[in-house]
Amino acid sequence: MPLVMIDTVRGSYDETQLRTLLDAVQDAVVEAFDVPSTDRYQILTQHEPFELVALDTGLGIDRSEKLVMVRVASKARAEEAKVALYRSLARTLHERVGVEGADLVVSITENGDADWSFGHGEAQFLTGAL
Repeated sequence: MPLVMIDTVRGSYDETQLRTLLDAVQDAVVEAFDVPSTDRYQILTQHEPFELVALDTGLGIDRSEKLVMVRVASKARAEEAKVALYRSLARTLHERVGVEGADLVVSITENGDADWSFGHGEAQFLTGAL
């Protein structure tokens, strides 16, 4: 049940494109991490251009105002699943929204069962409800 946070530059995508972007990210997560499609927890934040910075880290990557940063908080995943997510995100976002590979940055943060509560002040992974 990954929690996905997506950051974009305000005005770079219209409402329809943002909805499509959210759907594409969900489909990539479902495909790569083999989670149910109903496990959907997403936060989309739009920033002023000066509030979102992603330099090229010395790789020669030229980014545009169409930058999309995807942060995923998830239980531990195999390296292969993480690489599959990067590829799936790049493919689906390019196909559906036109996001170029240079404009996609992805980071995954791992957490454990005790780090989740889905409501009612309970730790459902620990109680056995999930």
